[in-house]
Amino acid sequence: MSEFTPAADTFTHFDPRRVPSPCFVVDAIAIERNLQVLNRVQQESGAKVLIALKAFSMFSLAPLIMRYLSGTCASGLHEARLGREEYGKEVHVYSAAYTANDLQDILPIADHVVFNTLSQWRRFQPLIQTARAQRPQLEFGLRINPRHSEGKVAMYDPCAPGSRLGTPLDQLHGQDLAGISGLHFHTLCEQGFAPLARTLDAIEAQCGELLHKMKWVNFGGGHHISHPDYDVGRLIERIREFSKKYGVQVYLEPGEAIAIRAGVLVSEVLDVMENGMPIAILDSSATCHMPDTLEMPYRAHIFGSGHPNQLEYTYRLGGLSCLAGDVMGDYSFDQPLQVGQRLVFDDMAHYTMVKTTTFNGVRLPSLVIWNSVTDDLRTVREFGYQDFRNRLS
Repeated sequence: MSEFTPAADTFTHFDPRRVPSPCFVVDAIAIERNLQVLNRVQQESGAKVLIALKAFSMFSLAPLIMRYLSGTCASGLHEARLGREEYGKEVHVYSAAYTANDLQDILPIADHVVFNTLSQWRRFQPLIQTARAQRPQLEFGLRINPRHSEGKVAMYDPCAPGSRLGTPLDQLHGQDLAGISGLHFHTLCEQGFAPLARTLDAIEAQCGELLHKMKWVNFGGGHHISHPDYDVGRLIERIREFSKKYGVQVYLEPGEAIAIRAGVLVSEVLDVMENGMPIAILDSSATCHMPDTLEMPYRAHIFGSGHPNQLEYTYRLGGLSCLAGDVMGDYSFDQPLQVGQRLVFDDMAHYTMVKTTTFNGVRLPSLVIWNSVTDDLRTVREFGYQDFRNRLS
């Protein structure tokens, strides 16, 4: 999934029978541990860190998150509204393209609005100028594409050839950027400091003079800052150097860094069958509940399991949807799996609950907040038929 192998270590002795199934369980203590690392970056570098709601938007934890971070970043109107209504502080918005109706609703609630292309920036000038007259503090930016790829999976590489995300830097030469006060780039996907350093080198080489004209630069997301293997010291040093050199405010907008090693997905074995190998069918679904395992793809770890044939009993684990490919993978266990047994998928807080679907009418996992210090459990949401029905007509 990434260059790191995170593990939700506080869940090692968690009893999955205490919660409904399927169920996302998030440890507030682990979230706060991540937030403290991110706050250190803010305090020592001068950067502002925003939570990327596209990765983790469990707004029940917004009061905790906003004790540490500077605001939210959104990918469109609905996330922007969530950021303004539930989180407060700064609201930054970037979209690959805006509709006029959405932009009209975004401009009164956002602090930074970032455009993907100069054509959209120019097209919406009447709306922009009206909003600026009403809110002079409103900032506007442009997403750039340095054409510097660091991603290992094309689907998650914003700088892959033919990418629609960001304006290539060579298209900015000689363009009128009056009114644009900042630049935004995003090249990473769950990566360490070295790929960011190479990206910054590429950007500085291509548009150093342009950077001097900006008030702020947003380094985007994909930074695994809160992982123990991340070189936080070098990140802080590079941000300081960059800020001083160009006289800009630096922003970071990690999503997974807030929630890595902080949550699990509890699932239950519904049936065991045989078809060339033992197969266990679960009440969760790769398709509906953790689609990144199919999109990335990657193999999610299950506590107490091994790779195929590593332990005595190997099973293929599948979901309960009708999609033939709704399969989590092959896992081995010390003992045979039993109907009713609970399995716990590791590191399932980020890019999971934000991507769930009700395909086949499959029930969405309940949402539970756990405190690994006090052992308190709080069920914040359970889903049912109406959640499925209300998405249809």
